[in-house]
This record gives sequence, C-alpha cells and structure tokens, in this order.
Amino acid sequence: MQGRQRRRCGDFLLLCLLIGLLAGSAPLPAQEAAGQPRRGRGQPLLVAAAAQSQKKTSSRRRRRRVRFSVPSYVNPTRKDRMEGEDPAVRAVAVQALGRTNGSVVVVEAETGRMLTVVNQPLAFSAGFKPCSTIKLAVALGALEEGLITGDTLLRVSAYQSINLTEALAYSNNRFFEVLGKRLGFEKVSAYARRLGFGERAGYLMEDEYPGAFPAQPPAKGGVGRLSSFGEEVKATPLQLAAMMAAFANGGTLYYLQVPRPKEQGGRFKPRVKRHLPIQRWLPELRAGLQAAVIFGTARSSAEGDERILGKTGTCAGERAKLGWFASYGELPTGKRVAVVVLLRGGRSFSGGKAAEVAGKVYRGLSRKFLLANDPQASVPVAPGSNQ
Repeated sequence: MQGRQRRRCGDFLLLCLLIGLLAGSAPLPAQEAAGQPRRGRGQPLLVAAAAQSQKKTSSRRRRRRVRFSVPSYVNPTRKDRMEGEDPAVRAVAVQALGRTNGSVVVVEAETGRMLTVVNQPLAFSAGFKPCSTIKLAVALGALEEGLITGDTLLRVSAYQSINLTEALAYSNNRFFEVLGKRLGFEKVSAYARRLGFGERAGYLMEDEYPGAFPAQPPAKGGVGRLSSFGEEVKATPLQLAAMMAAFANGGTLYYLQVPRPKEQGGRFKPRVKRHLPIQRWLPELRAGLQAAVIFGTARSSAEGDERILGKTGTCAGERAKLGWFASYGELPTGKRVAVVVLLRGGRSFSGGKAAEVAGKVYRGLSRKFLLANDPQASVPVAPGSNQ
C-alpha cells in the first residue's frame, strides 16, 4: 500500500516537471515578446495590478508634462487708461491684484457703470474659456425648462446624490454634464446667449471683442463637456461682469459703460440691453452662489461675509492655467457691485486664487466707503493716476 502511494507521488512529480519544461520552451505570445504583460490565466493577479498601476502612473506623468508658458507675474497696469474710472476703486483693485497676471473688473450693478478695469488689454481681449462659470447658464436653463428644482437630487457617483446648491458650491462637473445632455445643445446655447455669452457687453466700445460660442457641440466631449468646462466657448471678463450685475439687480442686463466726461458732459446715462425673466429662479441660483463662498470652492474670498456671492472656474486655456471668479456683493452703503477676476498664468492659478483677489477687493471697497464718511480719512489713489 505504501509502495503504491510512493509510485503515485513520483508519477505526479514527473508530470509537473514535464509541464514546466513544456511551458518554458513554448514561444512567447506577441504581447509578451514586446515586453508587455500578458493578462491571461497563468499571470498572477499581483503582476496584473502592478502593470495597471504603472499604466496609470505613466498617464499621470504625461498629464504633468503640460507646460504653461504664460508668465504668472507681470505689471498688469502698464497699458491701462484711467480716464473715466473711479480712482479710489481702481486703487483698491490694483492693490488686490498686485503683480499677478490677471484682470479685475468692478461694475455698478444698478447702472452698468464700469468703476474700474485693471489690465485692460486682458479684459478687452478676444476672450478665454469660461471654465465652470458656464454652469450658471446651464443651471438657469435646467430650472426654466423644469428639469430640476432647487431640491432635486441628481446622482453624481455610485454613492452620492446632490442638489443644485451643492453642485454650484462645489462646482460638480458630473451634475452639469447630466443637465447639459438633458437640455441639449440648442437650449444650452440659447440660455448662455441670453446671459450675454457670444456678444459684446459694452456700449460702443470699439476695442471690445464679442468672445465666441460654438455653432455646434464641441468635438471634444460634446454638450456635456461644454456644460461643465465651457469647451470651445470664449468669454470675457466684461461679459461675466454684466451677467453678475444682472443677477445682483434682479434681471436687468445693462450695457457696460465707462463715463467719458467730455462726451457726456459729466452725466452718466445707464443703457439697458434687455430684461432677463430670471426673477423666479434667482433664489435657487443665489443659494448656490452664496454656498460657494461660505463653504465651497470660493470660501477663501469672503471670510464668512454672507453678502458676497460668486462662482469659481478653473481649467487650462491656451498656454496657461485659468482661474475665474465671477461675483457680486453688497457694500456697507447698500450699493451692489459685480466683481470679476480672471487670472492667467502658471499651474498654481485657480478659481479659488481668483476668489482670494476678489475678497481683497470687497474688503477694500467696504473700507473705502466707510472712510468716505470720515472727513479726516484719506482715500487711496491708484498708482499712475493723474489725481
């Protein structure tokens, strides 16, 4: 009995040896011969996992190779004209921006008067990808078309569903991709154009560009990508300032103007472009804009000030990282202003960084109006001002 068991063990060992020899002499599959791991039955799971991890790491390294050649720090006021601007407001905006490569636009919400435009060549350029600020147009369209209410929950992952307030606060891409696809390109385009995308924001400004809005869904990502990142859209700081002023004043989209004393005889006349029927949806939109500032992507801007509402945007543009913050707020006097910040430069720029600059503007303006009531207080003057 023991001899029979020993013979069986010997036969089994001999069989294993033969299988090993045959496997070792078999030709390698093409993918293994090329140095690639074969994900077949004989490959250990650990090796397969390591190969997949290496593939993901290589992909991340390729993404890191994207280079931004636009400088992050410049003299943003070098080519500005200060005629017609409010010197005290300009001083605040210039100080808040510093030498960062960017632009700051401050607009009076009730009139469309541009109080200051820092870095005018950038603000009046052909425009840049609006990044996540386009989500405001998508949100308005979804509310108007009855796809959602402020309380509607949409699934954005296997374990999470969120409403519009949270989606705007945290700038959730998946949420707006879903809405954009449900709306369709034609409706997304219509609501974005209603808010001023793709047209000039200023009144008789010869050096202003209208930006751009695609005539068909983008080749990269379609309407979903357009609705979350603004793919193939070009927006200007002036367009976003006019839009935020309309959100602040209840729906009047003004032409933006800089007062020209010689042409207007010292009088400023507001000019209405159109009235937006958005009053019923403003509470839902404002809830999301306020949440972004209090606990979301723009929380660095307000330091707990609930009078500031805004939307951040972060993405890669042409040779640069873009950081947007489109906002409006109420000053201590009750005056409401729209403040838009665009940053363009290196990898550290983001919507949160733009929100920090805007926060400095709001705090500086609040201090300015408080000091205006003090006859012994001196109001700062912008560098390079003739006053």
